[in-house]
Parts: sequence; C-alpha cells; structure tokens
Amino acid sequence: MSLAIRVIPCLDVDAGRVVKGVNFTDLRDAGDPVELAAKYDREGADELVFLDITASSSDRSTMLEVVRRTAESVFIPLTVGGGVREVGDFDRLLRAGADKVSLNTAAIANPGLLSEAAQRFGSQCVVVSIDARRCREVGSTSSGFEVTTHGGRQSAGLDAVEWAVEATRLGAGEILLNSMDADGTKSGYDLELIALVRSRVSVPLIASGGAGGAADFVPAVEAGADAVLAASVFHFGQLTIDQVKGALEAADLPVRHRAKTRGE
Repeated sequence: MSLAIRVIPCLDVDAGRVVKGVNFTDLRDAGDPVELAAKYDREGADELVFLDITASSSDRSTMLEVVRRTAESVFIPLTVGGGVREVGDFDRLLRAGADKVSLNTAAIANPGLLSEAAQRFGSQCVVVSIDARRCREVGSTSSGFEVTTHGGRQSAGLDAVEWAVEATRLGAGEILLNSMDADGTKSGYDLELIALVRSRVSVPLIASGGAGGAADFVPAVEAGADAVLAASVFHFGQLTIDQVKGALEAADLPVRHRAKTRGE
C-alpha cells in the first residue's frame, strides 16, 4: 500500500510571530505560531514546519522557546529550520522538541555538516531545504534550475537537482523543495522542478511554493512529491487541511485521517 501523502502547513517565524509574503518580500503578520500550530494539529495536519526566517543570534532564544511551547501543545512531527550552523544547533532544537531539523545555507557552506548530523542523530532527523529558481541565463546549469540563498536573492552557483542528489548522498533523509519563482504567488507548484528532483532522489520529497487552491496539490503529488507544504492559503483561511485532503482523496491518492482532538 502506498504511503499516505502528508499535508504540511509551514510557519515562517520572525521574532516570534508568523509572517508571510510573496517571493520572501512584503511580509505581513499571520499570527502567533503556537496558536496556529495547535489549530493545524486539531484540523488534521500531518506535520508542521517552522522556519526562523531571520535567524539572527538575538532571535535564537525566542525560536527555541517557540519550539518548546509548540512541541508541548501538538502531537504531530515538527521540523524546524533557520540559523542552524553546527551540530550543536541540531542538539538544541531536538532537545527543545523538534523531531527534524532543516538546513539550507549552512549545508551549502559546509556540506560535511549533513554527514556529521546524520551520523549523530540519524538521517531521519536531517532535512535539506532547497530554495530553487529557474536560471536567469540559459545553460548556466544542466537542469535549468539553480540553488539560491538569502531569500532567493542570490545564486549559490549550484544546480538545484544535482545539489539534491549530493545532499541525500551526504546524509539528508528528506528534501524540502521550495520554488522561489512560485513562492507566495498562488499560481501552482513548479511541476517540472518537482519531477526533475524526483527522478534523481529516492528520499521523501516535500513540495513547497505556489499553492493557491485545492486543485494545485494533486499535480504536485503526481509529479513526484511525497508531501505538500503550504503557508498563506492556510494562514489566511483560503483553504483548510480537510479541503486539501479531500482533493487528494478525490484523485485516489492516499491520505491519513486522524481522530479529531477535543476542542474542535
């Protein structure tokens, strides 16, 4: 039997508040992360992703407290990323209640960190987040997609598909693939990007960036995603977890239904 497709709300956290913008700009407040996390847990989300998008040293203690409070109030897996630069950061976040830790820029700067973290905590705890965009210059990468950093503003000089392959070779147990071109646009997931990465890696693949309606999630799974992640459509009430799972079920894709918790 096929594994159930996971539906994952993403909480971009800045100084202890959830924010969301378009292509990582024009951020607006979307609420308290602990309250939103508890709401999504009640509504049947399969996992949660927290991304500390500023990740300055002054916010690190805030993020640890947010992770701790959230882990105490939800009963679903929690992935946390942002500002992770060394194995000690993995340890602190996992001890605070995270189930998995996401790496982005630090993995590019120090690929050995992936192997070190995987050896110490297990590959299942190591998620590599890839902010990918279509290359501005034709032929600059073999796949036509490049890895970006700094919220999609700078090229890392890496082929996005080849980096996904290398990251899994080094120990990543999951890939969070975010289309920077589609992020926040609600124009649908980048299906070509998903399919290219799926054709080269065997670890679970989370599709991110571009969800605008319930119909957008099915093509992402058909392109190769094992999980679908979205933010603004959930935060601002355009869609519910049940609506997304209903669309997946209508397409004969397996989803997980949990017993509703008290208070719903």
